[in-house]
Amino acid sequence: MSAIGHASGIEVPRTSDSGLKIVLWIIRMGPPLILLLLCLILTLLTPFFLTGDNLTNLLVQVAPLAAIAIGQLFVILVGGIDLSVGSLIALTTVTGSLAFQHLGGGFVTLVAMLLTGLLAGLINAVLYVKGRMPHSFIPTLAMLNAASGLALLLSDGRPTPGMPGIVTTIGGSDIAGIPVAIIVVAGLAGLAGMLARKLRWGRWIYLVGGDREAARRLGIPVDRVVMSVFLISGFCASVAGVITAGRTNAGFPTAGQLQELASISAVIIGGASFWGGRGTLTGAVVGAFIFGVINNGLNLLNVSVYWQLIAIGVIVVVAVELDVLRRQLEERFRTLQAHGS
Repeated sequence: MSAIGHASGIEVPRTSDSGLKIVLWIIRMGPPLILLLLCLILTLLTPFFLTGDNLTNLLVQVAPLAAIAIGQLFVILVGGIDLSVGSLIALTTVTGSLAFQHLGGGFVTLVAMLLTGLLAGLINAVLYVKGRMPHSFIPTLAMLNAASGLALLLSDGRPTPGMPGIVTTIGGSDIAGIPVAIIVVAGLAGLAGMLARKLRWGRWIYLVGGDREAARRLGIPVDRVVMSVFLISGFCASVAGVITAGRTNAGFPTAGQLQELASISAVIIGGASFWGGRGTLTGAVVGAFIFGVINNGLNLLNVSVYWQLIAIGVIVVVAVELDVLRRQLEERFRTLQAHGS
């Protein structure tokens, strides 16, 4: 409040304060606005974008990325990062194919695939928390290489054909024109959202991400909370692997390449912070759809796959810069509010 405002008893609006509010609102609403703008642009550029077949294809393509983005969000909320999710997709498809070949049965195969991600997530959690590693970057980078190498070793570097009906249904079928894969992801997002909102554990995740030491002083079991998010991330990666295997009816040791970067970018574009403590499931899923729409649009426009890789790199940088800008503006906004109070 200015000196004139104090003297007259009337608060004079601060233009910088209101301007920051507008800028922050634009940044926070950025993900859905960006997605809407991309859809409008592609609708104008190609008549095929809004066709039923293309929209169905888009949903199927986005489903694996949306699944791992959900898991990645929980890891980023506690200030971590999971680089292993892409290679876990590949390993899950391979273990599923081998389980089907040697054990048979759709249920057994599905359980084997889901356990693959859970076990890898548990290893990441134990290495990071119990091994007292300085950052989750290290164990998950190790898992990225280990899972990728194991997938290649088990498959002898070649696709391993064959998946049970339950897996191919999840990855390749639809219900009333809606892909089963996106229904599964919607269910996964709904379950994760319910756990995050309704359980005390969900509040703990945000508190741990905001300030771990303060969370410890409040009596929150920080180590168990941190370990739990890596289990969630591993499970979500295995769900993405099930969808991928169902689409291809095979195990692919090279599946999921660069999906770890795409999932991180999707979460950050969706409004989460690398510093932890902030982010929503809706934002993460919207971020995944932004990636999917960009890739789909570039394919429809016959743009080289090399340009698509360049686009991913640019999006990663933009996502991080938006997070930095959002953090700076919020700090500035809090400072202005403190001075005006």
